[in-house]
Amino acid sequence: MPTLRPIDATRLATYPSLRGKSVFVTGGGSGIGASIVKSFALQGARVAFVDIAKEASQALAQELASADIAPPWWEVCDVRDVAALQSAISRAAAAIGDFAVLVNNVASDDRHTIESVTVDYWDDRMAINQRPAFFAIQSVVPGMKRLGGGSVINLGSSGWQLKAGGYPCYAVAKSSVNGLTRGLAQPLGAHRIRINTVTPGWVMTERQVTRNIDPQGEQTLLSQQCLPDFLQGEDIASMVLFLASDDGAMCSAQEFTVDAGWI
Repeated sequence: MPTLRPIDATRLATYPSLRGKSVFVTGGGSGIGASIVKSFALQGARVAFVDIAKEASQALAQELASADIAPPWWEVCDVRDVAALQSAISRAAAAIGDFAVLVNNVASDDRHTIESVTVDYWDDRMAINQRPAFFAIQSVVPGMKRLGGGSVINLGSSGWQLKAGGYPCYAVAKSSVNGLTRGLAQPLGAHRIRINTVTPGWVMTERQVTRNIDPQGEQTLLSQQCLPDFLQGEDIASMVLFLASDDGAMCSAQEFTVDAGWI
């Protein structure tokens, strides 16, 4: 298990502009998504999320409730089903209000070889890692227009930029995130809706620690980063909070990389 530096949430920034805002997060039940959900909740935002992982999502909601933090609205949802995703967004908006913030976080970096990829597998990877972001944006834009603006934050990936092998379908899907951000920035900007990409480095989520990193990988990563600490979900959430807040009001069409100087 990598040794992680302690993060004291009480020393991190508070954004008054986020208090009371409605926020929707895809894949918010675990990993980076859970850190994002927690961080918005601590800011006093009204948070909704979907995730396919029921137990992790329940645990997150209970953790927040036990800390006297307003529990999030959440549902189990397989984002490969676009109709189900858009229906969940609609129900969440009806419950907590039009969304001022959308965080497109959901992803799955399952490893695979070039030779093993079938058409069905390709379509499945795109249905998880590429397609949901556009259709979630499509769902929240009318509400953001009613609010007079909003912030869309798409989670990118450093993997394809590092030319990492082991997940070609994931690399293709995640490389398209920057195109989505740039391609929608102008039409959304006319309504004061800003859209940006946050690109994480290798974040030490439970999934990564248990499935994808070993002691040799830890040493290799630290030798390639400029900073000597492992990334955590809270580090990504901090950048997301800034872009969601009024402090990021003039940031759009950009990529913000949080990777300890890895790329």
